[in-house]
Formats: sequence, C-alpha cells, structure tokens
Amino acid sequence: MSEPAQLALGRIARLTLNRPEQRNAMTTAMGDAICRAVEQVNRDPHVRVLLVEGAGKSFSAGGDFDVLDANAARTPEENRLGMLAFYKRFLSIQQVRVPTIAVLHGAAVGAGLCFAMACDMRLAAREAKLGANFVRVGLHPGMGCSLLMPHLVGAAKARELMLTGRLIAGPEAESLGLVNAAVPRDQLGELVNNVSEEIATAAPLAVQQTKASLLAPLLRDIEEALGREAACQAITFTTNDLREAVRAFRAGEKPTFEGN
Repeated sequence: MSEPAQLALGRIARLTLNRPEQRNAMTTAMGDAICRAVEQVNRDPHVRVLLVEGAGKSFSAGGDFDVLDANAARTPEENRLGMLAFYKRFLSIQQVRVPTIAVLHGAAVGAGLCFAMACDMRLAAREAKLGANFVRVGLHPGMGCSLLMPHLVGAAKARELMLTGRLIAGPEAESLGLVNAAVPRDQLGELVNNVSEEIATAAPLAVQQTKASLLAPLLRDIEEALGREAACQAITFTTNDLREAVRAFRAGEKPTFEGN
C-alpha cells in the first residue's frame, strides 16, 4: 500500500496527498505521514520551499466520511480529544521551517481547505472549488478554520463563507485573499515554478525568519481556537444531522437537516 502522503525532497520539495480515489480525504494515517514529512524537511538543509499538492483531481475533499461515521459512535469527550490530535497532525505543516505553498489544482473543501490555509501561500487553478462546507455536513468547523479563515479574508467574508458553507471558484477566492493567485489550470504549473524560484533564490535565513515572524501571531492563538472547535465538533458528531449527512453522502443525495 502506498503512503497516504508522499514526500520528494529537493531544493523545492513536494509533499503530495496521495489518496486520489478518495479525493485525498483526510485520515489519521495521512496525518501521521504529514508529520513524518515535516520532520524530514526540517532535517534537510537544502530545502528552500515546500510545495503541498494533491494527487488526482482534487487537492483534498476534507475529512474521510468513514472517519466521521466512526466518530458518531464515540462519546463527546473521546471525540474532543481525538479531534484535537487529528487537527494537530495536519497543522504540523505550520512547523515547517521553510515557506510552504499549497497548490490547489482542484477542490479544497472543509478540512482540506483548512490544511491549505495553514500553508504560507496558496496558488490555485481558476477551475478549483474551495469552501469551508462544515455546516453542509452537520459539523462545526474544525482544523483551525475559525482562526485561519478570518485571518485571510476578514471577519465579514469569513462569517459569510462559514455560515453558508458555500463553495467558490478560484477567481473569487483570489479577490477575497483566500488564495494569492488563480490562473487557468494549464498555467498553474508555470506560476508555481516562478513563485517557488523567487522564494528559493532569496536569502534563506532571512526568508525563514520572516516566515516565523509572520506566523507568530497565529501560533499564539491557535491552541485556544482548536480547543473550542474540538469541543463543538465533539457535540455535532453525536447529532442526527451528522448521521443524515453521512447517509446522504453515501446515497448520493442532498441531506435534509432537522436541527437535532
């Protein structure tokens, strides 16, 4: 079985989410692979930039629905602790010493978008669909969404996107500041190469210090945000609305929520 996240080291390293048949849905095993990749990148003095990509058609569709279904059978306290651990596996991407660029060639949804937002930059295809759709699957937002999204797009737009759960395309994401740039999919590789080279040819220690300074305010507040999100998700995992979302997903239907 191939690794659910694969790392290719180099001056410009690449970390690839590697569950293409499941649209790179996020699992504990994938989170563990990301933690290992972060450690490898931080040990390699030759890496200047880390690109974060998704195999197949999507960047990441978010949390795996089998995981969501299993969580519905656990106690709220088990879910609170479990979700905190789950978040921190993926958010270890913030501990990479060099700049990280999320390459969004396809959908980045829910926790998948949060993982991209935890990177230093995001470059997207115009065709990509992005969204914090947690409320559309009966869940409170998680993975740092309540902190990361307002940080990028401002409070008003964050409220709109998180309370509606709607998906947006690359151009709107660029206009909001959710991504740094959105170009036609066939031009994305060239854009990624150009931006990566600009970073890689700058003074590496100065770049790393600048990254750390820019990230410091987020890291100061992230623990409190994650604690609240995990506690709230622990409750929504036990609801009939969550069970309805899982049922509808498997049946290929639109869920009907009743607020219980």
